[in-house]
Amino acid sequence: MARFPRVLRGYFAIEVDALLLRIEATLGRNDAQVPPITADELRATRLSVVLRGYDPHAVDGALLEYVRELEQRERGDREPYTETVAGQVPWLVRWIEEAEFTPTRLRPGYREKEVDEFLDRVIAGLRGVAPAVSSQDIRDCLFGSSFLGSGYDEVEVDRFLDELAAALDHLQRAGSASG
Repeated sequence: MARFPRVLRGYFAIEVDALLLRIEATLGRNDAQVPPITADELRATRLSVVLRGYDPHAVDGALLEYVRELEQRERGDREPYTETVAGQVPWLVRWIEEAEFTPTRLRPGYREKEVDEFLDRVIAGLRGVAPAVSSQDIRDCLFGSSFLGSGYDEVEVDRFLDELAAALDHLQRAGSASG
């Protein structure tokens, strides 16, 4: 069973472990007698946030990979299709909307307003109401530092943006394969 680093505010470990048990059983990696899970059901899953839980960024990244594996398993030998990509966009939007970063007060951090506005632009692009933001745009983005006021932990934001860029790369590859 995968273990994730613990953070101050993270996902409830027991829920994550139970979900991973179901996923692994569905994928045939264990013999647990648990109900199977579909990619759509996994996308719709909401996990509780508690003190000293699993790192949400690490868990979300792993769950995104499991969604891909479950989709591939459900699809079998058939080619990927557009609905798969379209089904990932709402999940990706929710993942971005629910992202939380540790505030910094006594050390430098990224300006909260700049990070929030950038993520809003990404969401608007995914929803098709604004120009799309590419994975390269995400890799190239820069934020100002907040020294005295509250900012977002730079390491957490950078890690999240790396995962987001990888997810957008996957969407683009899947979209061009189905087109």
